[in-house]
Amino acid sequence: MQRVQPFVQRVSMSVAKRSFSTPAEHKPLITLHGIHARYANATYVAASKAGKLDNVEAELKGLAAAAGKPGAWKTLLENPLIARQAKVDACAKLDDKLSPVTRNLLVTMAGNARLADLPKVVSTFEQLMKAKRGEVDAKIISAEPLSAAQLKAVEKAMASQVPKGKKVVIQAVTDPSIVGGLQVQIGDQFLDLSVKSRIEEISTMSVD
Repeated sequence: MQRVQPFVQRVSMSVAKRSFSTPAEHKPLITLHGIHARYANATYVAASKAGKLDNVEAELKGLAAAAGKPGAWKTLLENPLIARQAKVDACAKLDDKLSPVTRNLLVTMAGNARLADLPKVVSTFEQLMKAKRGEVDAKIISAEPLSAAQLKAVEKAMASQVPKGKKVVIQAVTDPSIVGGLQVQIGDQFLDLSVKSRIEEISTMSVD
């Protein structure tokens, strides 16, 4: 059985043929570590060099979404009884449906018996893409859905507290257990507020 060369190593070798390091414009803007980050970082660099970052992101998000639903794709990713080479071959046959960067990632992960980790790699890749777009995640949890006016006020307060050029991406969630209050998380900062005081409290926050 032919050993599948690690994707990270293949990318590094390819880059080495042209230069000793990856040009700054192709490097992720944040540094992440761990096995999932290694795949995500290498994929980001390869996609950036190919001018396909947005395309690869869309493909990966679609694959991750499909992995969360019952079906052949989920089975291929998670079933340990399927031979490693069979998974490699199945991913290689996706050449007419996916970009070379995405396909190479899948083939390599399959060859390294890491295909089940794809959703985590995709999540890590999304972090890199959010950093590229200057996005800051924010979550609003309230007992009842906020009115349009309330949501707009909170959004405005959040936007005023992130660095210039950054964009707040808000996820609104309802939780009946929060009686008369509001939980707000911006980046890694978390507040548990009353609805009345939310604007004043949010306005004192600062996100790097």
